Amino acid sequence: MSETVKMTQASRDRLEAEVEKLEGEARREAAEKIGTARAEGDLKENAEYHAAKDDAAMLEAKIARMREQLRAAEIVEAANGDTAGMGSTVTYEDGGKEMRFTLVPGSEADPGKGRLSIDSPVGEALAGATVGDTRSLETPSGPRDVRITSVTND
Repeated sequence: MSETVKMTQASRDRLEAEVEKLEGEARREAAEKIGTARAEGDLKENAEYHAAKDDAAMLEAKIARMREQLRAAEIVEAANGDTAGMGSTVTYEDGGKEMRFTLVPGSEADPGKGRLSIDSPVGEALAGATVGDTRSLETPSGPRDVRITSVTND
């Protein structure tokens, strides 16, 4: 990951706390599972041991990804006023459908729950918008214009 990752200071603090928890408590639990499984006997045919080792490797990969996000973090102020930015909830009309997303750092994105990365193509198009603006979204089938109907910054 060589590009910057936009996030608020509060998002960075949450990410750091999660890394700390994973590097402490989660690593200890993973080591205990490996130790317990190792005590069960022959490691070649010990499925619990291999599963515990795989889980530990996935944990380390997750920690590495999160550490990389912290290294690449660009701290941005949460949006305020009438302009969409980090933390804004933006409602827009797209082909007759109303869409509503809160713009968040990539590490907190979950489109199914209405949380859209500000670094995503749609997030980038919505950032800086105000009510009444029309923005162009790039889609696989070509650009599409959407109209901003609401921006809230709580």
